[in-house]
Amino acid sequence: MQANMMPVALTTAFILERARTIYAEREVVSLLPAGRNEQGQPIPARHSTTYGAVADRALRLGAGLQSLGLEAGDRVATLAVNSFRHLEAYLGVPSAGFVLHTVNIRLHPEQVAWILNHAEDRVLLIENVFAAMIPAIKGACPKLEHVFVLGPLPQPIEGVQDYDTWVMSQEPLSRYPDLDENAAAGMCYTSGTTGNPKGVLYSHRSTVLHSLGSAPKDALNVGEADTVLPIVPMFHVNAWGLPYTCAMFGARQVFTGVFTDGPTLSRVLQDEKVTITAGVPTIWMGLLNELDRAQAAGQPYDLHNLERLIVGGSAAPEAMIRAFETRHNLRLLHAWGMTETHPLGTASGLPVGVDPLSDQGYELRAKQGRPVALVELELLSESGERVPHDGKTMGRLLVRGPWIASSYFKGEGQGSFLELDGQQWFDTGDIATLDEKGYMHIQDRAKDLIKSGGEWISSVDLENALMAHPAVAQCAVIAMDDPKWDERPLAVVVPRAGHTVTHEELMAFIAPKFAKWWLPDATVLTDNIPIGATGKFLKRELRQEYRSYGQHNFPHRADSL
Repeated sequence: MQANMMPVALTTAFILERARTIYAEREVVSLLPAGRNEQGQPIPARHSTTYGAVADRALRLGAGLQSLGLEAGDRVATLAVNSFRHLEAYLGVPSAGFVLHTVNIRLHPEQVAWILNHAEDRVLLIENVFAAMIPAIKGACPKLEHVFVLGPLPQPIEGVQDYDTWVMSQEPLSRYPDLDENAAAGMCYTSGTTGNPKGVLYSHRSTVLHSLGSAPKDALNVGEADTVLPIVPMFHVNAWGLPYTCAMFGARQVFTGVFTDGPTLSRVLQDEKVTITAGVPTIWMGLLNELDRAQAAGQPYDLHNLERLIVGGSAAPEAMIRAFETRHNLRLLHAWGMTETHPLGTASGLPVGVDPLSDQGYELRAKQGRPVALVELELLSESGERVPHDGKTMGRLLVRGPWIASSYFKGEGQGSFLELDGQQWFDTGDIATLDEKGYMHIQDRAKDLIKSGGEWISSVDLENALMAHPAVAQCAVIAMDDPKWDERPLAVVVPRAGHTVTHEELMAFIAPKFAKWWLPDATVLTDNIPIGATGKFLKRELRQEYRSYGQHNFPHRADSL
């Protein structure tokens, strides 16, 4: 028997219409560059608009793209920072029947050109601060037909149009095209840490469902009364979906563009009365340092409106979670996801009866959390068998759900997708544990896991423990070759300014938490750890540099373990 419900298509036009009508007066704030100071650094200027104005320009953008002769499903790329203009593209491009392709601005120009060609983009919307790249991009991308610059151009470029002038010359779309909810709405490429990046296509349906699934209280808890600052870039997995979620539910949005330093973020969080913000751990370390500095100087920021800081991209150390809570009364919410999961998969809300300030509460908050509604998780052993959800047994993490990718663009990377008991799953490449209540804890990326004497050692757990030492600013733990144990852990540490620390001191600090054979054999002190385009440590580079460190730099071979 079939139900008698209306077959209403779930499309981004629904989100755009809500923003245009119900939430037309809600504010959208952007920090835009306005000249440079004496040190050559950009100076921010506050720009204010509304959802109503953004929606009007989004409809004009959609009409303008149609007038260029684009066909349904054609890709429109952005090389842009977080701003109201990028939000217009989020809403206008897919609602007009095209695919919004957000390109990572931190990639090497050659990789940017490779991605634009692989995606077969016909239109590029590029930030004016990247205008110098345009001639090279146009020369390397023969299928790219139109380039529009977001923001004032310092000087004209042949064959390039000013976005604002062009958009405002268009008449808004009078009606939305009939869109299939399963048609592609967005496109994002993986970071490409192994091999070339792979494209993931988000559907209209998955975008709407992800927005609905990420808003509830036990997920990210976003509503009309909130002011949300997504520091996570809009080119990186749709800024974790927040621009769409906020537009759907009317939350006020604040964008800081290129201004993500600790002092600027602290002032914006205070002045704009932000309630929710989201970013990677490296961003929060910078914010924590600035809050500590201001507090020590007797000039603390007033962040009493800030209810939660969402942290993802990589694991946040428990020490960081405790520091924000105990020193500044600010709560970090762990979340997990990937490009292939749109991205939200889990959130670390606490079950009823657990005190968030207890040791148990902090321990759970340092995990990646429970799956949000409609997302399922599973663990497999190396031999492909299910492993128990006991919070201890590690396995390869699988995920499935209505906003999880089922394949990559052009059919690449099919080894990541598998069938289990008649159901399709995505193999994340993460090694994790699951407990009886559904809490997931990432132990490592499969390629980063250290296998010593046939046993797994989690580099993430070691890093988080070492980060709690007061002399440690940053830490990455990697595998180094060992003739007896195959691999042994090596700690690469950036000390805090004005601090020194020895390997022996660090091992004594973390020894109570780990079995002796887990402890790193050596520590390398360095000035910096390379960070990739998505804000994560580039462990591949560290492994290449230090793979044979143990054989050449210290004599003992861990025979007593």
